[in-house]
Amino acid sequence: MAGSEKPVITVRMLDSIPDYQGAVHLQQEIWGFSELDSLPTRLFVVARKIGGQSFGAFVGDRMIGFCVALPGIKPGEDPYLHSNMLGVVAEYRNSGVGRMLKLAQREDALARGVGLMEWTFDPLEIKNAYFNMERLGAVVKRYVLNQYGITSSKLHGGLPTDRCVAEWYLDSARVKGLLAGKPEPRPEAVRTIHVPAGVDAMRTADPKKLREVQRGITEQFLECFQQGLTVTGVEKYADGAGTYQLSHWEP
Repeated sequence: MAGSEKPVITVRMLDSIPDYQGAVHLQQEIWGFSELDSLPTRLFVVARKIGGQSFGAFVGDRMIGFCVALPGIKPGEDPYLHSNMLGVVAEYRNSGVGRMLKLAQREDALARGVGLMEWTFDPLEIKNAYFNMERLGAVVKRYVLNQYGITSSKLHGGLPTDRCVAEWYLDSARVKGLLAGKPEPRPEAVRTIHVPAGVDAMRTADPKKLREVQRGITEQFLECFQQGLTVTGVEKYADGAGTYQLSHWEP
């Protein structure tokens, strides 16, 4: 970010074709997706029309981040929102943009009577996991094998897209406490799952080794979730490693 003054970042709903086209271009800038893997403009149009969400973060007229969510239905349960994608350009990562976008999603969802939002994330990405669990108050009870197939993004390193499913209970005591800076006492950990340091380097230098790491972590998650455990906490370390904490938990 150029200049000594902190830039003013604003978040607003995306509501025009140029807005949606801007979000498509950001996908290619952030993830390096091919056109085939990118969410098209028409998906953003449909999302807005059927009760979903699309927000953008801006510095002036420049879009620096975006998110898009679609409405979901589960048999016998209330409707929810599935946050399909959130991204921030490299220049503005670690500037609070992701949190601003998630809070905009939460505010809009609660205003419409929606109490649950879900999204998937790569369990190898500890920084992202820490944000989801420790900053937002999401939990994880489910794991999906190769959710999106093998993608064109270099950030995915040619690996199967095994994903944790984050569940964000928007009006729960856990979430409200964390967002207010008054977190609830942490549940006692029954199991832990460790992610080693050096994941990003392995994506390019040793993808075979990273696949072995991924396979081992996947097996542990599947075993824990079969036992009814929930990820309620994440510890991250200075070297980039981290530990998932799993416990017995109900919203």
